[in-house]
Amino acid sequence: MRDPSQPELPPDLSLEGDDVVESVEVIDEPTNDDGDEEGRTSGFDGIGTRRTSRERAVSLLYEAEQRGVEPAAAILAGLPVAPDEFAVDLVEGVSRRKTEIDALIERFSVGWPLARMPALDRALLRLGIYELLADEVPVGVCISESVELAKRYSTDESHRFVNGMLARIAHEVRS
Repeated sequence: MRDPSQPELPPDLSLEGDDVVESVEVIDEPTNDDGDEEGRTSGFDGIGTRRTSRERAVSLLYEAEQRGVEPAAAILAGLPVAPDEFAVDLVEGVSRRKTEIDALIERFSVGWPLARMPALDRALLRLGIYELLADEVPVGVCISESVELAKRYSTDESHRFVNGMLARIAHEVRS
């Protein structure tokens, strides 16, 4: 008998030992060509992995800066397990456009030089600005993803700083 306190798992998911499932969400989708309803299960088919990829990209950008690896994308070559494709694209994109990105940070950061910013905030800003420049992700997503990562990993005030900087830069680059 199934424990009612545990979420119902997709039939193709198998858990072993001390594996834990924190939540499962079935997302309704339109019917397919046969008229059958289809659904996707969050976390098992790629939904929600972009935030994880951004998180990984920020950690790699931070690590590259701390280790003095230039360009930052060179950090990817030494990894025992390659990150997913989206994280790689983000790190390579930030690395490729770092001069342009840092110039925007310097221009819009009033009284707060790039060198004085916490390294994690620099990584978050670089990632957010790269996504704004790439013009493939909506502005709100670019900003909110970076702000959420700042709330989780940086100082108590960093999320406000990141939000303000990205909002001002978005107005410039996406107008």
